[in-house]
Amino acid sequence: MTDGRRSGDAAGGQARRSFLSTAAFVAWLVLLTAVVVVLDIATGTRVRLAPLLVFLPAFFAGVGTLRQTVVASLWATAIVGCSAVYLGGNLFGNMLSVLFTAAFGALSIVTCRYRTHRDEMLVRLRSTTAALQRQLLRPLPLVTEQVTVEGVYQPVEEDNMVGGDVYEVAASPYGTRVLIADVQGKGLPAIGAAFAVLGAFRDVAHREPALSVIVDALEQAVVRHNRFATETGEPERFVTALLLDIDGGLHVRAVNCGHIPPYLLRSGQAAAVALPGTGVPLGLARLTRDPHVVERFAFPQDATLVLCTDGVTDARNAHGDFYPLRARLRRWGELPPERLTATLRADLAHFTGGNPRDDIAVLALRRRSRRRLTVDRSVTRHAEQS
Repeated sequence: MTDGRRSGDAAGGQARRSFLSTAAFVAWLVLLTAVVVVLDIATGTRVRLAPLLVFLPAFFAGVGTLRQTVVASLWATAIVGCSAVYLGGNLFGNMLSVLFTAAFGALSIVTCRYRTHRDEMLVRLRSTTAALQRQLLRPLPLVTEQVTVEGVYQPVEEDNMVGGDVYEVAASPYGTRVLIADVQGKGLPAIGAAFAVLGAFRDVAHREPALSVIVDALEQAVVRHNRFATETGEPERFVTALLLDIDGGLHVRAVNCGHIPPYLLRSGQAAAVALPGTGVPLGLARLTRDPHVVERFAFPQDATLVLCTDGVTDARNAHGDFYPLRARLRRWGELPPERLTATLRADLAHFTGGNPRDDIAVLALRRRSRRRLTVDRSVTRHAEQS
């Protein structure tokens, strides 16, 4: 099955889940009908209430499926007709009520068809956008000479909430460069800014030895994107980003551009890495005289480094509580990266009730063992000699 087919099926499934269930439809249909019919019989011919059922198809046209609206229209017409026969009265008036109910039901069906078609198109557009995001980001896990990178990437596909989270891992001659970034705002314009950062990173990460030069290139990419955005009537956007440079040593060079700091997990402990030189997000450098600072912190062989976007830290449960990321990571500190990210994803889904309101991006980095590196290099040399 192709990705397009899967996206379409997912879109259709999401659209169907937004409608009333069959049980809820039947319950509302019977309840509303019973209330009107009982009152109509109780008042007799003095006040005819059965024609009020003309609004029943309109109600289901707004919240139900096309089939439910058709059933409600036929049901309302039949009930109004039966009520007219049972209560008697003016024949012309009764026929007019039945015809008006049938006509209004037909109009409700047309309205429902238009609404469901529009909803399906919007869902498909959101699903296609999310699929595009997944295609432009490399699938995880990723392996370089220095690290293994596991992760979770889950774009939101509801309403206009498609976000701009991106990540990338580049194996350069100078070490492994890692980027995780989050664009301010939602929608297609945010995705455009995210891809501007991603493209600039892929262009310079492999050829520039200095991390500061890479950050400057990303800053200029956001500035150029914002300049074009203002010309087309779009607002300027900033991008929080965290860049890491990992070589064969025991320390990591990092530049934090207003992003969530990384978490270091080791020996059952989990703590955010202190980066006092954290600067402004990309796109806002003109507002400060302070340049982005390259900092260093220890990344031992037996530690796991966790990077994430605010879709994790700002996630809330039904009571409005924020997701306790640090406490969870401390509990899972001994898990290997692949199990850690899978556990985090499942726990986030449970915490939010399966309804995240922002993109979720998580990367878990672990240094490759020196023994493994030696084996890999021996295999490579043997293959080259063959």
